[in-house]
Amino acid sequence: MTENILTTTLDNGLKILLKEIHTSPIISHWVWYRVGSRYETDGNTGISHWVEHMQFKGTPKFPAGVLDRAISRDGGMWNAFTHLDWTTFFETVPADKVDLALDLEADRMINSIYEREEVDSERTVIISEREGHENEPLFRLDEAIQTAAFATHPYRNEVIGNMKDLHTIQRDDLYRHYQKYYNPGNAVLAMAGDFKVEKMLDSIKNRYIHNPGHKLPFPQIIPDPVLQKHKQLEVKGPGETTFIELSWRAPAATNPDFFALTVLDSLLTGPTSLNMFGGGGISNKTSRLYKALVEKEIAVSVVGSLQATVDPYLYNITITVRPDRDAATVLKAMDTEIERLLETPVAQSEIDRAVKQARALFAYGSENITNQAFWLGYSNMFDQYDWFLQYVDRLNAVNPMLLMEKARELLEISHRVTGIYVPDGGQA
Repeated sequence: MTENILTTTLDNGLKILLKEIHTSPIISHWVWYRVGSRYETDGNTGISHWVEHMQFKGTPKFPAGVLDRAISRDGGMWNAFTHLDWTTFFETVPADKVDLALDLEADRMINSIYEREEVDSERTVIISEREGHENEPLFRLDEAIQTAAFATHPYRNEVIGNMKDLHTIQRDDLYRHYQKYYNPGNAVLAMAGDFKVEKMLDSIKNRYIHNPGHKLPFPQIIPDPVLQKHKQLEVKGPGETTFIELSWRAPAATNPDFFALTVLDSLLTGPTSLNMFGGGGISNKTSRLYKALVEKEIAVSVVGSLQATVDPYLYNITITVRPDRDAATVLKAMDTEIERLLETPVAQSEIDRAVKQARALFAYGSENITNQAFWLGYSNMFDQYDWFLQYVDRLNAVNPMLLMEKARELLEISHRVTGIYVPDGGQA
């Protein structure tokens, strides 16, 4: 795969990646910041997510609400996301309306207003959001598993933060976090669409060159060691459905083992989309666990989850148990299938099919303009854009010997956390 990308870095540290695509008169513009829950400690968990909310509260130039109406009126869309390793803001707009997006992001990078009344109002919103999540079985199960899987690493915390911290974080805490992390020296601007790169680069420079930037030292966090003893936990709560979640330590995205696990995931549960916008769907009906659990009417569904992260995170398999089955039956069938994988060589033809499905989902999630701009910035949050360009080749390099070696290493039961959600029949 070859790509014609303009890449440069301004004197203030802002990294810029521009890609011309003239298939449609649309531009997708993203600004990424290297800050997320990985950068938080006890006492300020959830602060990055809260700052993301505050970035929509306006600046002197762009009061709150004005931009939402303007972007909607012009037929565009905008949003923001906070994750483990990053926070990002984006606008996808008609090409002739991109100046509004450029002006907005350059302005709120340095001029956002953090009024105490707005902070207090948003505290109520985020606490309510957290309370809503606590009524969701899989959120409860995920949080319990993350806590069990990590002893000290910040990945043990949910991105939304711990309730205790949401009650105690103050306006000045948020503003200091904003001033520290939301600056050109800690940011990547990625854009794809219908423009000329030289002209667009000049437009970006004119808006950002005067924004002061400071490069932040990358926080080196010692990864937690892989579990050496299987942990099993049980979470009780409202609802009528039993869920099972199995979690193993996953390699960081820059580790070559990540690609072997990607193929394993495709083989076991069907491929996982790394792109939050998807772009297509691949049936998982040919996967081993679908055949072993869903076709045999033991489970309603089985889904795998693998994320590209800076540090080793988690590979999860989530199973929805049929009402007429119990967790023990499902776990037994699941473990039998994992043992078969670890003991019996996988045929090259099965690997080829798993790789083909993973490649197809990757392609579907890379095809439209918004997705292409997404990948320009996203890959830079844990590596470089070459990671994206080499993705397919690295999947193709996975062979039966490597797959078996990594399966035995990564999916060992002693490295696993098993979580079971037991419903009490009550209302959320």
